Amino acid sequence: MSAAEKTYEGQCYCGAVKIAVTGESAAGEGYCHCKSCRSWSAGPVNAFTLWPEDSVQVTQGQELIGEYNANDRSYRQWCTACGGHVLTRHPHWGLTDVYAATIPSYPFEAGVHANYESTVLPMKDGLPKFKDFPAELGGSGELLPE
Repeated sequence: MSAAEKTYEGQCYCGAVKIAVTGESAAGEGYCHCKSCRSWSAGPVNAFTLWPEDSVQVTQGQELIGEYNANDRSYRQWCTACGGHVLTRHPHWGLTDVYAATIPSYPFEAGVHANYESTVLPMKDGLPKFKDFPAELGGSGELLPE
């Protein structure tokens, strides 16, 4: 870690699982509106921060992490003590999604909306609204109007 890099600490709901993300900023951050993220987060939208895999470390409670994957793109992890969500591994992109609320000290600044075609909560904030994903992440790159 260089002197310019920062570390942001976070935890599950009960604090048994602790994580640290290191870097000046996430590789991407925004809001996902897909049905899967909505169901997982129990909310109408999920705030994400994407980090290179090696920038995310579990610093406490590794043995308490449960994992579920409905497909080979998303491996969702949570604390088995409290059920609190921690992160989602995306090995096909080499990225890890640490939910913005999990790292409260990180200065979250959404840059995009992903899977906006599935939204149940339209948001007029001037950010790009991708139908699915940006092209560089394997999506159509198609933008939708606010």
